[in-house]
Amino acid sequence: MSEEQAQKLLYQMQTLETYFADLIQKENTLINVLREARSAIESIMSLGEKLESDTLMPIGMGVYIKTKITSNQNVVINMGSGIAMEKNKTNAINYLEHRIKEIETAIKNTAIQKQDVALKLEQGKQEINRLTNASKQKNTT
Repeated sequence: MSEEQAQKLLYQMQTLETYFADLIQKENTLINVLREARSAIESIMSLGEKLESDTLMPIGMGVYIKTKITSNQNVVINMGSGIAMEKNKTNAINYLEHRIKEIETAIKNTAIQKQDVALKLEQGKQEINRLTNASKQKNTT
């Protein structure tokens, strides 16, 4: 194998390592969104336990204002692209559960991609080791 081919292999390995790191970051982000969605469902479900409850609402920069939540209130869900919809609690929970399924699917797909990239990285490392050993044997003879 020529030096040019070895350089190409090393470049491919670096690209795969970068892609693998990106997949790890994507997976971590998806896991955080999943936790947030599950937490939102728990919060919505707990709203119905009391007729009225006091809470703090964040308004930015670590500043909160006191407010009251009544149990019959609807919730507002950010749908994306600057669009928000008001939904009753049941519909909001159903929407979030649907999103959770989508997120879980995305996590599974990302895990599959990670496995594929990890396999390619391992194959690349084996090829580099083979080339290194072949080069050493060639130089000693």
